[in-house]
Amino acid sequence: MSLDKILSIGGKPGLFKLLTQTRAGFVAESLLDGKKITVSFKSNVSVLSEIAIYTLEEEVPLREVFLKIQEKEEGKKTSIGHKEDKLKLEEYFFEVLPNYDEDRVYASDIKKVIQWYNMLHDQGITDFSAKEEEAEKEASAENE
Repeated sequence: MSLDKILSIGGKPGLFKLLTQTRAGFVAESLLDGKKITVSFKSNVSVLSEIAIYTLEEEVPLREVFLKIQEKEEGKKTSIGHKEDKLKLEEYFFEVLPNYDEDRVYASDIKKVIQWYNMLHDQGITDFSAKEEEAEKEASAENE
C-alpha cells in the first residue's frame, strides 16, 4: 500500500487507511486498532504522500525521510522511541536528515515522523519507493 492511501486526521491518534469516499467525507480504518470511522471534509486531514520536511535547501517528501530512516535502521523499527526527550529526538533526526531546518521542524514533528514510521513498519507498509519508481516508468514510457 502506498502513502497515497494513508492519512493523518487532526484530533485522532495514529494513522488511517483510506477505504472509500462518501457524500460528506470518507470512511477510514485505523492502523492502530482496525476500527472504521467516518470523517467529514471539514476535518483536518493530511495524506502522508503530500507531507514534506523542511531542510535548509528544499522540502523533502516524507516518503524520502522514511527511506532514509529505513536505510539507517537496516529495515527495522527505529532505535529510539517517539517519547524520547527533545535532545535525543533531534540528534536522531540529524543523523537521518543532516540538513533539516531546525527552526521550522519541531520536536513534535520529529516525534510524529518516528511514530508514523514505526506504525507503518508494524503494519508491513515498508515500500516507500514505489511511487518514485512508477513515476520514472511513466516518464520513460512517454519519452519512447
